Amino acid sequence: MDINQLKCFIAAAETLHFGRAAQSLDMLPASLGRHIKQLEDNLDVRLFQRTTRSVALTEIGTSLLEDARALVTQTEAFESRVRDMRGSENRVLRVGAIDSAAAGLVPQFLAILREEAPEIAVQIIEQKTIRLLPRLLSGGLDIAFCRPPDQRDPRIQFRTLFFETAVVALRHDHPLADSSLISIADLAEEPLIVPDRRSRPHSHDLTIKLFLDAGLTARVAQVADEKQTIVNLVAEGTGLAIVPRWTARFQVSGVRFVPLDLPVGATRSKLILAAAWTRGTRDPVRDAFLDLLDRHLETLEATA
Repeated sequence: MDINQLKCFIAAAETLHFGRAAQSLDMLPASLGRHIKQLEDNLDVRLFQRTTRSVALTEIGTSLLEDARALVTQTEAFESRVRDMRGSENRVLRVGAIDSAAAGLVPQFLAILREEAPEIAVQIIEQKTIRLLPRLLSGGLDIAFCRPPDQRDPRIQFRTLFFETAVVALRHDHPLADSSLISIADLAEEPLIVPDRRSRPHSHDLTIKLFLDAGLTARVAQVADEKQTIVNLVAEGTGLAIVPRWTARFQVSGVRFVPLDLPVGATRSKLILAAAWTRGTRDPVRDAFLDLLDRHLETLEATA
């Protein structure tokens, strides 16, 4: 048994889909399946019930999931302590980012960082909020750009940066493609592509709540996790999607992005982009990173 086998088990247990689990770990589904099979063989238990159509945890798998998470967290914390002991002269700031931040905020800010604070070296880890926050707590990240969850862990400090702008992604030949502004009412009969709520609750809830607030029901035609996948599905004509404006940086051929007219009083909380770090920790490098971000925040917000 090794830590990679446990990570594969946890990812598959959280998604109940080997393909999505493998994608989240940046590996092939066959490799993920092999790691899980090795773990099952080493433990001499079945962790999953698998058919050609579905994946489900066994009773033993359900019982062992929290223990596996604890082991991974402890291992990452141990690795973090070892890195800290190597000395600050080789320090690299580990920055987590959700996809829209990785596409928009981070590239712009890194250009500023190279110009004004080249001594700060940065490693970018792109993941969903539900994966970034545990890595903050385990010591695997120093700071993260994410969506604050509805129920916030008191061990994590959140600082709201700004609200991202919602746009509608649609094919270039769609009747609404030449509009200057699109309302929720305009989308009442349109097929929509939304993220899975288990992996991207903020993005999913944004679309659903905008329709509910307008007295309408969203017509969900397809569920997809990754923004890049969603935009490619839009290009193929599967449907339309409500996404953050920075998603337009993916530059998928045949897709246009039109601003969404948010009604007065519409929820904007799902579009918050925040910086998060472990509460009570002292980190001069992280603080210098944040101070520089604060000085340029108005300029960065203008593009969000």
